[in-house]
Amino acid sequence: MNIEFDAYKQKLNDCRPALDGLADSLNLEGMRNELERLHAMQEAPGFWDDPEKSQKIVVKTRQTESKIEHYEKMLSNWDDLMTICEMAEEEDDDSMLEELKTGFAALTEDMETCRLETLLTGHYDKNNAMMSFQAGAGGTEAQDWCQMLYRMYTRWAERHGFTYKIMDYQEGDEAGLKSASIMIEGENAYGFLKGENGVHRLVRVSPFDANARRQTSFAAVEVIPDIENDSQDVEIRPEDYEMQVYRSSGAGGQHINKTSSAVRLIHKATGIVVSCQTERSQFQNKETCLRMLRSKLVEIKEREHLDKISDIKGVQQKIEWGSQIRN
Repeated sequence: MNIEFDAYKQKLNDCRPALDGLADSLNLEGMRNELERLHAMQEAPGFWDDPEKSQKIVVKTRQTESKIEHYEKMLSNWDDLMTICEMAEEEDDDSMLEELKTGFAALTEDMETCRLETLLTGHYDKNNAMMSFQAGAGGTEAQDWCQMLYRMYTRWAERHGFTYKIMDYQEGDEAGLKSASIMIEGENAYGFLKGENGVHRLVRVSPFDANARRQTSFAAVEVIPDIENDSQDVEIRPEDYEMQVYRSSGAGGQHINKTSSAVRLIHKATGIVVSCQTERSQFQNKETCLRMLRSKLVEIKEREHLDKISDIKGVQQKIEWGSQIRN
C-alpha cells in the first residue's frame, strides 16, 4: 500500500517545478499588479460615465481574477494531495488512494490546460473569434456535413466555457446548412480555434443515397479574430463596398421575417462578402457586417504581410478536392 503512496508523492515532487514555472509563464506578479490597477480604475469617480469602456474594464478584471484564482487553486490542490500522501503513510490507511488518484489526474489536466494558454502569445490570440461555415462541392451531402461541423464547434464552445452568438444562418435546400457565421466569445477563443481554418473533407456512406454509395463532401471553415474598431487604422468608406438588403430567414418572429433587415456587404476591391441577419434593425446588421469586414481585411493584411489594405487580392479558396486541411 505504501508503495503506491510513495509513487504519487514522487510524482507530486516531480511536477512541482513545472507548477512553479507556470507562475513565471503566466506572469503572476504582473497580473496581480494589473488587478490592483483595474480595481483602482473601477473605484475612481465617473467610472461608469463611458459604459462601453467601463464594461471592457469589468470583463478584463474578471478574466485576470479568474487566472489568478485558477493558479492559486492548483497550488492548493498540490498541497492537499501531498497532505493525503503523508496522512496515509502515517496512519497506514489505503482508503484515500482513490481520492489521490482522481486528484492527481485533475491537477495534471489543469496544469496542461494552463500550459497551453501560456503558448497562445499571438497578436490576436486572446480575442473573440468569428467562425464562418460554407458548404462546398457535394450538394445536400456537403450541406449536411457543413451542419455537422457547425454543431461540433458550437458544442465545443459550450463545453469549454465560451459563449457563441449566431450572426448569419442559411439553411440547406433539403438538409443541413448552406452557410453560417457565429461569434465565439471568451478569452483566447481565436488562439484555440485559428488552427481550424480551412477546408474539411468527409468520406462516408451517404444517408441521402438510396443505393448507399460512398460520397465525398467538402465544407470550409473560416476563423478570424474579432478586432476592435479602434485598434487598427482601417478605414472602410461607403464607396468601398456594395450593400444588399434582404429578408431574414429562419426563426425570429414577425418583425425579423417581414422586413428587409438582413444585410450583405460586398467589398469591391477584394470580393469579400459578409452578411448578418440576427439583429432587429438594418442599421445594427450593417454595423455588425462592417465590424466583420474590418476584421477580415486586417487579418488578411497581417497574415500576408501586406503594407496596405488595397494590396489584398480577392482570391477565393476552392472548397473542393485537394484544398482540404483535414480528412
